[in-house]
Amino acid sequence: MARSRTGLSSLMTPTATPAKKGGIFSARVLSTIYDETSEPYLFSQIGAFASIGSIFFKKMTQQAGIAIDVNNIAKPLFPNFKNYPLKDEIVYVIALPDANAGEDPNDITYYYFQPINLWNSNHHNALPNPLINDTLPESQKQDYQQTQAGAVRRVTDGGTEIDLGNTFIERSNIKPLQSFEGDIIHEGRWGQSLRFGSTVNNSGVPNPWSISGINGDPITILRNNQYDDNKDPWIPQVEDINKDESSIYLTSTQKISIDVASKSYTSFDKGLEPKSPKEYSNPQIILNSGRLLFNSYDDNILLTSNDSINLNSQESVNIDAVEGVSISVGKNSEITLGSNNFDVIEPVILGDKFLADIENLANILFTLGNNFELTPMLTENNQSNNDLLSIGGDIKNAAQKILNNIDSYKSKTTFSK
Repeated sequence: MARSRTGLSSLMTPTATPAKKGGIFSARVLSTIYDETSEPYLFSQIGAFASIGSIFFKKMTQQAGIAIDVNNIAKPLFPNFKNYPLKDEIVYVIALPDANAGEDPNDITYYYFQPINLWNSNHHNALPNPLINDTLPESQKQDYQQTQAGAVRRVTDGGTEIDLGNTFIERSNIKPLQSFEGDIIHEGRWGQSLRFGSTVNNSGVPNPWSISGINGDPITILRNNQYDDNKDPWIPQVEDINKDESSIYLTSTQKISIDVASKSYTSFDKGLEPKSPKEYSNPQIILNSGRLLFNSYDDNILLTSNDSINLNSQESVNIDAVEGVSISVGKNSEITLGSNNFDVIEPVILGDKFLADIENLANILFTLGNNFELTPMLTENNQSNNDLLSIGGDIKNAAQKILNNIDSYKSKTTFSK
C-alpha cells in the first residue's frame, strides 16, 4: 500500500518541473522585488517597475546554492490583491501564458499563488531550512525541526534571528484573530484586521458585540494594532474596542460597550438626552482612537443629524475661524448658553437697539447736568446751591463718558439677532 505524504513532504514534487514547462510545483522564496533597490543588478532585465511583486525562487526539490537569476522568477498571479511573500516563505508556482501568448501560445511565464499557510500564522509562514543553514541558533533549529515533524510552531523567544528580508523583523507577540461561523476575515502581518462578521450568540468563545441582536446580524470591524492580553501568541484573540489602538465599527443591532472619554449631557432637556453609547443597539458607525482628525483640503465638512449634534469634551470645546463663525437657527428656535436649559432664563441684549436708547438717555442727562451748572437752583437765602452744582457736573461728566465710548461697547466679533 502506498504511503500517503503528509506535512511539508506534501509540498515536494517527486521530480523537478522542467523550466518554462506547464505544471505546478512548490518553491521557496529567495527574494521579492519591492522597488528598484531590490536585486538592482537584475531589475532592468526583468521588466523594471513592471516586475514589482515578482519573486526569485528555488524549487523545494532543489538543493541549496541556487543562484538568483532571470530563469527562476515568478510574477504574482492576482493583479488586484497584493500579498507579497517574505524570504523563505513557501509558494505554489504555476506556468501560464505570458503577454506574448497571442503570437506564441507556447510562450509561458511562471506565476505564484499566495504563501502557503505552514504555521497557520498571520505574521509570517517562512521555512528556513535548519539542515542547510548553520547560522540559525540552536533554539530556532529545534523549533523548525519540531514543526517539520508535525508540531505546531510556537516561538517563545524574541525570534529576531531569522532572516525574513531586509526590513522584516519577526515578532513573537502577533496573534491570530478568533474566527466565528460565517466570518470573512482579512489579517495583516502586524496585528491589523478587517472582519466581516455577525452576531454570534452561544459560541464557544464569547465576543463583546453579541450581547444584543440575533445570530446573523452583520457587523464590520476594522482594527489597527492588537492589544496585549498576556496570553500565548498562538492563542486567537477577539477585538476589544477599549484596548485596540484604533478601531472602526459598522454595526446593525449590536451594543458596543465602548468607554467614551466624556459623557455629560446636561445641555439637553431632561428626558431628551441621547441614549448611552453602551446601550445603543441601532445601526451606527463608531470611530475610536487616541486622536481623530477630520480634514477637508478642498471643500466643506458637513455634519448633519435628524436629531441633535452633541460636542462633548472633558476639557474645552474650541472653535477657531479665519473669517468668522455663523450660527443660524429656525424662526421659533433658541440659542441657549449656560449649564443646562433650565438655568438659562436671561435673554441676550440687542446691542444696537440698547445702545441707541442709552445714547439718547445720555444726551438728556448731559443736557440736564449742563443746565444745573449754568442755571443752578438758589437756596432760601438766594445763594447758589453748591450741591446741585456738584451733582450737575457729575451727571454731565458721566453722560459725556458714555457718549464718548458708545461705539466701544459693541463687540467687533459677536453678533446676534
